[in-house]
Amino acid sequence: MAKFSLFGRRSSSRMTREDAVVVIGLGRFGSSLALELMKSGTEVLGIDGDADIVQAHNGLLTHVVRADSTKEETLRQLGVADFSSAVVAIGGDIQANILTASLLIKLGIGNIWAKAVSEPHGAILDQLGVSHVIYPEKDMGKRVAHLVRGVMQDYLEIGENFAMVKMAPPQETVGIPLAKTRVRPVHGVTVTAFLRGGAGWNYTTLETVLEADDVILVAGETERVEAFSRLR
Repeated sequence: MAKFSLFGRRSSSRMTREDAVVVIGLGRFGSSLALELMKSGTEVLGIDGDADIVQAHNGLLTHVVRADSTKEETLRQLGVADFSSAVVAIGGDIQANILTASLLIKLGIGNIWAKAVSEPHGAILDQLGVSHVIYPEKDMGKRVAHLVRGVMQDYLEIGENFAMVKMAPPQETVGIPLAKTRVRPVHGVTVTAFLRGGAGWNYTTLETVLEADDVILVAGETERVEAFSRLR
C-alpha cells in the first residue's frame, strides 16, 4: 500500500481534475509555477517528497501531498491519471524526474511539461514522448543575457529567431506619426503597442505619435530587435 500525507483547502472529491494541474516537485521552479497557476484560478495538486516543503505549501495550493512520485501505485491512488495536465518540476534528481515523466505517460496524461537540466536530459524526455520539455535555467539565462546586452526593459523569445521586447522609444520615433518613422522598412521591426502614463497599454496605428516617456513593445527577428533596442 502506497503511503502519503494529503493536505488541502477542500475535499479531494470536489477537485475538478480535468481542469486542474498536478505539479510534481515544489522547489523554486515548481513552487513559483504552482502558485502562479493558483493566482490564475487553476486548481493545483502539488506533490513533493520533502515534508517541510509540503507543509510550507499547505493552504497555498488546492491540495499538497508528501509522496514518492516514482511509485505508480502512489500516483494512481492520488488520482493523477484523471488530470489532463501535469508538470514534472523535479530538478535535483534526474532519475526521479525521468521515472516520474515515464509514469505520467503510462497513465495516459496527454499534456505533460517536464523540466530538463541539460540537453542530454531533455533528449531522454523527448524520446520518452514528453509533450513539452522546458529548460527554466537555460531560458532565464538567455533572457537575462539579452537584457544585459541592450537597454531593453524586458525580453520574450517567441520562437526560432523571433522576439518581442519592451523598451523606451528611440528618439527618431518620437513626436511624429509612426507611418513617417519608417521603422519597419528601415529597421525591420514592428512597434505593436505603447504604454503612456496611467492610461494602460494601447495598440499602435500608423497615426500613433510616440512620446519620449512612453514604453513600447517591439516585435521582429531577434538580431533586429536587439539592434533597435540600442538606438538612442
